[in-house]
Amino acid sequence: MSKKLSGNGLWESSRMMLPQHKEQSVSASRQAAGEAAAGGAAHRTVSPPTAKDIEVIKSYIILPVALEIVEKKNREVEMSSQTFKALYAAATKVLAQHIRGDIQRYRKSLLEQGIRIFEPSMDGLDIRYRFVCRGMEDEFTMTRDYLKSQVSLAIGHYTNHLTAILRGTGKR
Repeated sequence: MSKKLSGNGLWESSRMMLPQHKEQSVSASRQAAGEAAAGGAAHRTVSPPTAKDIEVIKSYIILPVALEIVEKKNREVEMSSQTFKALYAAATKVLAQHIRGDIQRYRKSLLEQGIRIFEPSMDGLDIRYRFVCRGMEDEFTMTRDYLKSQVSLAIGHYTNHLTAILRGTGKR
């Protein structure tokens, strides 16, 4: 038997790590990095993002993309010669207004919760958003396909809401 595989070397050669052990290891290293960054200043609690925080981050990432698509469609409709051009343009403007309002609400919520999101970086099919949540730095990654599907769902949600308002059954 080789030296590496004898005694404790048998376990050292194994590179597999259970997910819960990896989580614990990453959490401990982040906490140590956070304490080192504090540099001996007053101890500040670093808490990981909650599920609600992640949802707010996700929505804040998705809604500007949805807004961009709605505004692009508005420009296309205004330049077209469609029969219901004015109706479509008005509808897209209302959709954009609702999306902008929600973006502002999410921005305010992020500020109140101490969360900052930085510019995305693209890595092949993945889009990575670095964020800092109450002193803890992390990354939120989405594939382009997932982002497209979430944007489509968001626009569908706003469209259904607008339709409900027009029918007189919707509330804000």
